[in-house]
Amino acid sequence: MELAVLNTSGTETGKKVKLNSDIFGIEPNDHAIYLDVKQYLANQRQGTHSSKEKSTISGSTKKLHRQKGTGGSRKGSIKSGTFVGGARIHGPRPRDYSFKLNRKLKQLARKSALAYKVKENGITILENFNMDAPKTKNYINILNSLKASDSKTIMVLADYNENILKSGRNLPKAKVMAAKDLSTYDILNADKLILLEGSVEVIENILK
Repeated sequence: MELAVLNTSGTETGKKVKLNSDIFGIEPNDHAIYLDVKQYLANQRQGTHSSKEKSTISGSTKKLHRQKGTGGSRKGSIKSGTFVGGARIHGPRPRDYSFKLNRKLKQLARKSALAYKVKENGITILENFNMDAPKTKNYINILNSLKASDSKTIMVLADYNENILKSGRNLPKAKVMAAKDLSTYDILNADKLILLEGSVEVIENILK
């Protein structure tokens, strides 16, 4: 499986990159993708939600009226959740939503997501380039040349490059990241993956 390498002007350089079929050409496993994305989203949750229940709310503990003989219902405390200003009944409490998955399953999920992207023609290979300084305008020009300015894109670098990272971070539909940080969620959430030449080898070494 080979893809042509484009330059920053959007034209073919004459070079081709061969994608490892054991990574980019597997039969996708939807359940692995589901579990990995579920874990990713769960790990983003702070879990700091909280509300005051009967034991934590301030108020009198005096019984409102005697138990029997009033013709009304029994009322033990003004702090009851049935009263306006009372406590929250079974309210949310701080908790940790994160959970663990096996490394091989997470690898399978990323391979599956990449395989889907290949089937959808959603991967573009871009030759390695550098920027002398952070410049959002130059980054936009590259996206325009690749006909990806209106799409959700992720540019995957072989390693961190501060100038490129800063050039794309102000664009709402564009994201720049190092290959080692690429997750299943990121792959599926993007319309197009723009892989720099050097990042392909890094991805294959991580997922082999």
